Amino acid sequence: MPGDDRAGVLFDVDGTLVDTPYLHAVCWAEALRQSGHPVPMATVHRAIGMGSDELLDHLLGEDRDRSADDELDTAHLTLYKQFWGRLLPLPGAADVLRSCSGRGLDTVLASSASDEELSALRSALDADDAITAATSSSDAGSGKPAPDILQAALDQSGLAPERVAFVGDAVWDGQAAARAGVVFVGVTCGGTSEAELRENGAVEVWRDPADLLAHLDHSVLGRLGAR
Repeated sequence: MPGDDRAGVLFDVDGTLVDTPYLHAVCWAEALRQSGHPVPMATVHRAIGMGSDELLDHLLGEDRDRSADDELDTAHLTLYKQFWGRLLPLPGAADVLRSCSGRGLDTVLASSASDEELSALRSALDADDAITAATSSSDAGSGKPAPDILQAALDQSGLAPERVAFVGDAVWDGQAAARAGVVFVGVTCGGTSEAELRENGAVEVWRDPADLLAHLDHSVLGRLGAR
């Protein structure tokens, strides 16, 4: 229950543990192009990490005709599914999950992927033995940068925000962490720079999960596990 002595780590999945942001950028860009809304892929990439509704608001404007949103979401998912058998974990992803779990930390996936996508991501990670709980888009009303996904992860795990760190790769992760009252640790393997992650609240930034693992004893995560 919140307020007990347990500590934990919430992990974003896309771009933090599994190498997917550029796949999402390609698939969203193609889905938008097919619907008559060409958007440069570099611009799309900057929005990856948001929930689908928030991403479309960001790229197409909040005053747009939303009648085609479900069709766009389906087109993106259909294109993205073609890659599911080839998804790769980022370096050290499974190892950092197991190391955190081995230190007595609750290890929670705080993902806004759909249930179907999350299943594919977990299969690529192959670390279910180290995962305490996991969220999906069905657990939250809004995607990042809203804090709903993180709050759902806290609720599912029973952890208090002050006993948790959140590891993510996007500025939207940092903004969601700030709104949820959770410490944010950044990784640059999703394509966002250290400077941008720090500007959005990251107290420390690592290259990828392997870099975080190599410095775990001196990280926020290591200090949580040492309490």
